Amino acid sequence: MNVTLDTAYWIGLLISVVLPVLVGLVTTRITHAGAKAVLLLALSTLNGLLVEYAHPGPDYDLGTAVVLALVSFATGVLAHFGLWKPAGVSGKAQDSLITGPSTRPTA
Repeated sequence: MNVTLDTAYWIGLLISVVLPVLVGLVTTRITHAGAKAVLLLALSTLNGLLVEYAHPGPDYDLGTAVVLALVSFATGVLAHFGLWKPAGVSGKAQDSLITGPSTRPTA
């Protein structure tokens, strides 16, 4: 049995791993975790829909797009808690782009 995945699926998977960092770039440390989760879910849904659209097949399959969106969200959550947060990337992303109320002490 030979299982192959199209390039669109691999790109979608890579995007899923990077999505938590993107969420960190556009939110602050004081943004509610639920809001971050909803934003990640929205971006994951968009990712799933676009990957299915980019898939070189005969028809667009909404069911496949929904599965891809769920896989993207799960991958993003796992990447956040298993890779980005322990490595400190999430915190650095939130400190780099958005300037909101600072939670750091001032000197």
